[in-house]
Amino acid sequence: PIWLKGAACRLGNVHVGLQEPEAMSEFTIRTRKFKSNPLLGRKQFVLDIIHPSMANVSKKDLAEKLKTMYKVHDVQCIQLFGFKTAFGGGRSSGFGLIYESLDKMKKFEPKYRLKRAGVDTGKAGAGRRGKKDTKNRMKKTRGKEKSKARASGGKK
Repeated sequence: PIWLKGAACRLGNVHVGLQEPEAMSEFTIRTRKFKSNPLLGRKQFVLDIIHPSMANVSKKDLAEKLKTMYKVHDVQCIQLFGFKTAFGGGRSSGFGLIYESLDKMKKFEPKYRLKRAGVDTGKAGAGRRGKKDTKNRMKKTRGKEKSKARASGGKK
């Protein structure tokens, strides 16, 4: 038989409904190369995950399990990245960081990973194209119209 995860699958013209296995959230975590890094205010380690019944494990589930393992007060202080699934599946490894506080995380973590975690909102304002359009509209006007063109921003 073909085992597929998901609610339903279509094979040819026959519609087959499949149920998810009961042990969906069954996975084991091991940490290697565990280091406490006081200068950056974090603990860093390599994660090895064994997940024989799943394709791979979500970072959210891993973070929840790490929270209980290392008694972390906030799940947002945990950063997981760089996961590779071993050929044939069933095993994955990646990198993990547990920061002491959100302030330390905001200070040392790269912006793209902060955005990925939903901590850093990024910059707000007119985009690149909008600024260019405004500048070019202002070139075409003189006097009071120039300030009107600036006030309209990215809009026409």
